[in-house]
Amino acid sequence: MKPPKSPGRTLALPDRKKPYVMAHRGNRVAFPENTLSAFRQAILDGADILETDLHLSRDGVFICIHDPTVDRTTNGQGAVAEMTLSELKRLDAAAGRPDCGPEPIPTLDELAALIPPDCALALELKSDHFLESEVNHRLRDLLDHHDLIDRTVVLSFSRARLAAVRKAAPELPTGWITASHPWPVRGFEMVGPFWPLLLANPLYVLWAHALGQLLCPLDPTPEPRLWYYRFLGCDAVLSDDPGLTCQALGRVSCA
Repeated sequence: MKPPKSPGRTLALPDRKKPYVMAHRGNRVAFPENTLSAFRQAILDGADILETDLHLSRDGVFICIHDPTVDRTTNGQGAVAEMTLSELKRLDAAAGRPDCGPEPIPTLDELAALIPPDCALALELKSDHFLESEVNHRLRDLLDHHDLIDRTVVLSFSRARLAAVRKAAPELPTGWITASHPWPVRGFEMVGPFWPLLLANPLYVLWAHALGQLLCPLDPTPEPRLWYYRFLGCDAVLSDDPGLTCQALGRVSCA
């Protein structure tokens, strides 16, 4: 008996060569993470997928930021969910990077407007607000407005958040990230295992493919292991420095 396959549509970029390079929070080596400058640089680097993290502001705007608070990445303090968009926009997301100029915290709408037509988007859901149907319907509508439904994958460590997105927007591929599960799990279009799991289980990629899933290792500095990921047939690789990763893959950037 064949194993049950993933229930939905996997992310496909017909004009891009695998493994896709997924820019982890943009190019966070060259610019502060999750800023428009970091995303623009990743596009110039030749990244195939821009990855960002999503929280919601107090007034319900989708915000590109990793942490639940602004303390680490900005010159402010406080929880993202307790601040309005106006309050968040007054902060500098380049805090701690004297080599970079002031950077506002971007919204998902601002990021979506940057994405070229042959580039994809990966959204890691960082808040339990994504358990709410209304929030997920608004997310779907925003992506549809920017013609990104066919080029977006929604990611999370939380299966419950992914299930809620699937219920509200079944056309959106979902990807489950795991730091510990030793084999892929049915029900998702992509899996993102922490990279040592691929050493412990070299059949992980084949297993995922048998389930109709793409696989991208959770490894933001993949260069020392690119040979192994290509040997296994990984569909994408994560990268903090997509320019370096593209160069290691023998690709020419647009910069």
